[in-house]
This record gives sequence, structure tokens and C-alpha cells, in this order.
Amino acid sequence: MVSQEQRRRQLAREKFLRQQQRRTDARRKTRVRNSVVGAVLGVVVVGSLVSYTAGAFTSDDKKANTSAQVSPSASATSKAPDPCAKPAAGSVKNLSWKKEPAMTIDTSAKYTMNLATTCGDIGITLNTAAPHTVNSFNFLAGQGFFDHTKCHRLTDQGIYVLQCGDPKGTGTGGPGYTIPDENLKDKSLKGNVYPAGTVAMANQYNAQTQQGRNSGGSQFFLVYQDSPLPADYTPFGTISDAGMKVLKKIAAAGAQPADATTGNTAPNATVVINKATVTKS
Repeated sequence: MVSQEQRRRQLAREKFLRQQQRRTDARRKTRVRNSVVGAVLGVVVVGSLVSYTAGAFTSDDKKANTSAQVSPSASATSKAPDPCAKPAAGSVKNLSWKKEPAMTIDTSAKYTMNLATTCGDIGITLNTAAPHTVNSFNFLAGQGFFDHTKCHRLTDQGIYVLQCGDPKGTGTGGPGYTIPDENLKDKSLKGNVYPAGTVAMANQYNAQTQQGRNSGGSQFFLVYQDSPLPADYTPFGTISDAGMKVLKKIAAAGAQPADATTGNTAPNATVVINKATVTKS
């Protein structure tokens, strides 16, 4: 017969084992989330060709991007019909600069950005609480940097974003300079969640190694559904209601399986920014 003391010890052991299992599961979920975030939002800065996210990007764009292999991919379903129109005539400009553009925006004014895409216009109210970022986008849009560029990645697992702003369309391109992280204490970023409608910068920051700060370039992501993310990515804009309808149309078409070379989960929709414009009001 089991004594009360033996029973007490058995229950204590079982409780301890349950606690250990919960801790193990929590650590595993954290590792998975961090690897997904790093793979989706990590970018290569043109000129330095260095990455700190979940592995190393190769400097040869034709070689495999090792960190992108853990990118979330679309479920294995048949490809949805393309809801978007054909891209406008024209080609991406090959532009690069050695340093961040001089500050020219008026932080007391209001700025909006319009992405005229093949799927419809996406209007964005820019937030000058991130002045370097808004100034950079004002400069790049004025130079036609974003015109005819593809939005190269859509994620529909874990986090829910459309990533754009790479002239190469591979996740390895940028303007040649970097801008600082900004506005990371914005009140909208509550509980490590980027709410639907947020526009934020992709960067190279790796929370585990704490390397890659201030590494934003031209790549940005548009959040179409609340996404659990640490406050490491500069929020600098809010998508209009009409723009959200366009974004959700793109998301509804789904994403392709991860590309063997780049690791990108490209949207099924042909999402091309025909023209980007920034307007002061």
C-alpha cells in the first residue's frame, strides 16, 4: 500500500515534470517565432552585404539565402486566380547612394504616401515621429526608386505581412545606405503586437545576438492582420481603409511555397508598385 508520504512525493514529481514540459514548450515556441521573424523581416544592406538574422545571407544573389529557409510558407493548395492587373510599362531603376539623404521634411507637416499597385491604390498616412524614415521615403519616392518594383513576400502563418521595397525583388536589395531605428515606443505597439494597418521597416536586427540595430534600408512591410512581433521594427505609417481592402485582397489570394533559391513566399497575386508618391499637406 502506498503511504501518504510516498503519494505526496509522487504528486510533487509529476508537478515538477509538468512544469519542465511547459518551460520546454515555451522555449521552443520562442525559438520558432524568432526564426520566423528574422527570416521574414531580415534584409541585406546593399554595399555591406551583411546580415545578422537567423543565419547569413550570401553576397551572391544567385546563391541560396540560408536564413530564408525557415520562412513561413503558404499551405499546399492550388494557386488562386491572380486578382491583380498587369504591371504598367517600365522597368526598375538601378539606383544607389552612399549615405542617407539630407533631412528635408517638415516634421510639423503631414505627409501621405500612395502606392499605385497593380492590385489597387494603397494609401498610407506617414508618421513624422519617425523623421529619418519618412524623409528617406520622401526622397526615394521622388527618385522613382520604388516604381515598377515587386512586393516579394507574403506571409500567412505566424505573422501576417506583405513585404515590399526591394528593387531586386529577392529580399536582398536596398538603397545603398541605412537609416536608424525610430519610434519603437509608439503607443500602437502594445503587447508586442503590430496591429493590422501598420506600415513598418524591415531590418537586420537579431534579438538573440542584439546585433543589427539601425540597419533599415528601403524594404518595408504592410500588416494585414494583427501580428505578434517585438517592437524592433520602425512603425512609420498607417494604411487607409481603402488600402486595407486592397491589401486583404492580396492576402486572400495566398502565397506560394518558399522559393528554393531565395526562400521567399511570394504572393500569388502579381503585386507590383507601378508608382510610389509622397505628398505633403
